[in-house]
Amino acid sequence: MESHGSESYFVLDEGLLADSVGGREPTLAAAEEDQVPPFRFTRMGPKGTGHQLSDPILKKIAIAMTAGGGGSSQVPAGFTYLGQFVDHDLTFGKTKVTLGQNISPPKLLQARSPSLDLDCLYGAGPTDPASAKFYAPDGLHLRMGKTVAADGIPAKDGFDLPRGAGKTAKAKRRAVIPDPRNDEDLAVGQTHLAFIRFHNRVVDTLPSSISPAQRFAEARALVTKHYQWMLLTDYLPRICAPRVINNVFTKGRKVFEVGAGPADVPTMPIEFSVAAFRLGHSMIRRTYNWNKIFDDGFGSLDLLFIFSGGSGDLGGNQRLASNWIADFRRLCDFEEAGRPGLTVPEAKFNRAMRIDTTLVTPLRNLPGLPADEANLAFRNLSRAKMVKLATGQQMAAFLKNKGVAVTRLSKAQIRDGNKGADLDSLTQSQRAAFLRDTPLWF
Repeated sequence: MESHGSESYFVLDEGLLADSVGGREPTLAAAEEDQVPPFRFTRMGPKGTGHQLSDPILKKIAIAMTAGGGGSSQVPAGFTYLGQFVDHDLTFGKTKVTLGQNISPPKLLQARSPSLDLDCLYGAGPTDPASAKFYAPDGLHLRMGKTVAADGIPAKDGFDLPRGAGKTAKAKRRAVIPDPRNDEDLAVGQTHLAFIRFHNRVVDTLPSSISPAQRFAEARALVTKHYQWMLLTDYLPRICAPRVINNVFTKGRKVFEVGAGPADVPTMPIEFSVAAFRLGHSMIRRTYNWNKIFDDGFGSLDLLFIFSGGSGDLGGNQRLASNWIADFRRLCDFEEAGRPGLTVPEAKFNRAMRIDTTLVTPLRNLPGLPADEANLAFRNLSRAKMVKLATGQQMAAFLKNKGVAVTRLSKAQIRDGNKGADLDSLTQSQRAAFLRDTPLWF
């Protein structure tokens, strides 16, 4: 079981904070682990007082939060899993790839920082022995996999992640990609595959004037710049208020690493990792009109876990079945990109659930975990408690003191919400404690 695993946090000036509930299989031996620079988190705001909330309160809140999503948004559902891909890119895990045998220590340290550089796609590059397995023999193209014929759809090259490197059935199913988390569910896996296909197309369309020695570096640079441009112009405006984005990019940062130079190695604010960017959990749908085979909501979230190599068994196959190839016309609005021919009727289109304090019910029972650890909301709340994350009230006060125009929510607003989680299950004293020290993620 590799999905939904434990996370540890090396916070500057605080040291390593203990692992949370659950656990992934280790990817490094102990001696190798010591060689890899720790992923560097910082605490942007104050230490929290919300750790005083007891587990019984957090469990009640978690159950209330996973009672069903609050309704669809106007955001295409593909952005849910693009966000998951971005999260993995920003927090690229400790794997053998990060040892980077041909990479200098400064570059290795940079790779262990939250940079939007697609290391989860490229690893340490085709010349590094640990990353060579991700590449075709030419050292330019990224490897792709072939599906298994199903439902009258023949096996198709290039429509699954590359697999088959292990000796056991489970290992053979596992995707051969730098970050195994991108095989946790079928949606993020197909998103990762789309980036592989994009890179390979860029390689094939580079001008012949570019020398063979420079072709990979040029392709990676182009793909990474397109990726960063897409996040700035298309992804962020869908999850943030445009005025906030404009303010940051025109007036600079007011709180986080103010004055940092372009050559400085960035860190990850723990408030972002453990709370803010977990907004994507509320965007997940219970069912999807996945493709013409699994239509009308038959592409359930449970099946998206099953037809992956990390959380499931690919439906008993060694590779993805052809009837589970994603129809991205149902996940992304290509008409917005000027391609009206690549559309489906609105009834077939999947939109993300709105960003609020509710999660769909399947996230109450994540696959492969003990019952008391399987609720995703409880895992998030417990993780915040583990790292003593600031409460919502503390962060609102902190940001306001830094000159950020933010309005603190009242207790009534938190309690009543906007069609969010129903807190009636809390006792009066529990509700009072929760409204005083509200978890930042909530």
